[in-house]
Amino acid sequence: MTGVAVVIPAKDEQARVATTVRAAASIPGVDLVIVVDDGSADRTAQVAQAAGAHVVTHPRNRGKAAAMETGAAAVAAADDPRAPRLLLFLDADLEGSAAAAGALVPPVLGGEADMAIAILPPQETAGGGHGFVVRAARAGIARATGFHATQPLSGQRCLTRPAFEAARPLASGFGVETALTIDLLKAGLRVREVECDLHHRVTGKDWRGQVHRLKQYLHVQRALRRRKR
Repeated sequence: MTGVAVVIPAKDEQARVATTVRAAASIPGVDLVIVVDDGSADRTAQVAQAAGAHVVTHPRNRGKAAAMETGAAAVAAADDPRAPRLLLFLDADLEGSAAAAGALVPPVLGGEADMAIAILPPQETAGGGHGFVVRAARAGIARATGFHATQPLSGQRCLTRPAFEAARPLASGFGVETALTIDLLKAGLRVREVECDLHHRVTGKDWRGQVHRLKQYLHVQRALRRRKR
């Protein structure tokens, strides 16, 4: 049976990463959890390792796409090339809810999809955004592929190793999820969305949150423009 490797990009998540690691490790089929410490200024690496994760560290922050590539490379180094593990990418702040990401595995393991994307329920934390980044990503994916994504920015994804390789090099910055969906669909691979009871920290509406959303929007637009060309 093909194993499952969880890859968790993390930056300054010492308060949440241990619970996320333990919950991810409890998913049936998971036999490897890798945390990529992407230039954290806190004890993310030490806390993740104590929780049972294999930790790979970026000395400086390189962004989520680079962390995903680093994590996938670490999995490949541990894999049997004849039976590579599935890759399950999870955010570091899911905490105990990360166990619910197990619902993403069966469609991929069973050959129904090459990539499964989590649809999260409404998040409990007050705040949230205005939805303009989601709408831009959704519209761009639809124009490029005809696929109507429910949550195009969802970072919780399970995919096969060949599917991951088909999307490399990954788009940089916050455009990585949008680009990953487009690239796989354009390669003729199957993408499926799955409802998962996952919960994470929601970006607020203060100035930091607004700057974050603007960067997201610009990165998504950059990824879309490059795929038009």
